Amino acid sequence: MMAPFLRPWAAAGLLALTAAAPAPPRRIVSVNLCSDQLLLALADRSQIAGLSAYVLSADMSAEAARARGLPVLRDSAEQLLEADPDLVIGMPISGSAALAGRAYPTLDLKPADSLDAIYAAIRQTARATGHAARGEAIVAAMRRDLARLGRPGRGRVAAYYQRRGYLTGSGTLIDDLMRRLGLVNLATRLGKGSLSRLSVEEMVAARPDYLIVESATDDVRDQGTEMLHHPALRSIPRISLPEAWTVCGGPAYVRAAQAIARQLPR
Repeated sequence: MMAPFLRPWAAAGLLALTAAAPAPPRRIVSVNLCSDQLLLALADRSQIAGLSAYVLSADMSAEAARARGLPVLRDSAEQLLEADPDLVIGMPISGSAALAGRAYPTLDLKPADSLDAIYAAIRQTARATGHAARGEAIVAAMRRDLARLGRPGRGRVAAYYQRRGYLTGSGTLIDDLMRRLGLVNLATRLGKGSLSRLSVEEMVAARPDYLIVESATDDVRDQGTEMLHHPALRSIPRISLPEAWTVCGGPAYVRAAQAIARQLPR
């Protein structure tokens, strides 16, 4: 029954808008690791026509288990043509010669280097895949889970130290994560950029309260990881974190925050 305050022409207009709403895409292809993980979190499996090759690597992908059994496109334009997608998510693909003359609807996502950027990417992907409500539910759950953690860092200083002495600084997802938990990023304190190098001697002199390291470097595998196990660093408490949870901005941000919080003394 039409509401009494709606005139017939208005009701007809609403019906026309409803009828014109686009149907959700049925064959979606993702062409990079970060969009892979958003697609897996938001789309129905039946909608996914292809993912990038790295999505099955547990070291790199937070959604490796969920991706098993789905089509993987190994950097082949011909495979993309065969998939015949009605939406391509990720990096621009218009420059590929093999795709000349074929135009696909695309969603180009910017790299998420902050929690707000993650929320934006989730909402963009959710709308594009036809699951806007699902995206809002994920954002709400992330906010709730992060609020429960509080700021356990209490102003203590931490360094995200990687193999070969690389240090992650400001303007990065790691920096955003550390600040959200109440930690001070050593790189920021030292005036370093988003990525720099710091020798073992310099790290010892800086005296951070914690070293945050990738869990893949917990054991010595090569010269790059051997540096992180120098005897001079043994007195600095460590927080171990899977790289797969931070290499891309997505729902795994919460898992990374929870893991850091668990390893911080209260």
